[in-house]
Amino acid sequence: MNIPKISVGDTLELKKNHPCGSKSFTVARIGSDIRIICTGCGRDMTLPREKLEKAIKKIHPAKETTND
Repeated sequence: MNIPKISVGDTLELKKNHPCGSKSFTVARIGSDIRIICTGCGRDMTLPREKLEKAIKKIHPAKETTND
């Protein structure tokens, strides 16, 4: 069983479309429940981690910033 590494700021591509037509969501909060925000309409949802992990098609990691 492969557990995906999800962090705040990542963009998730899900298997099913949101009713607005978008498939991509931005991660806003991590925990036993994960809060995601639709990039198409801005709607936010809180889903149980297990349900969201099954729905993920692809993870686009957030760009890391360095303070050099």
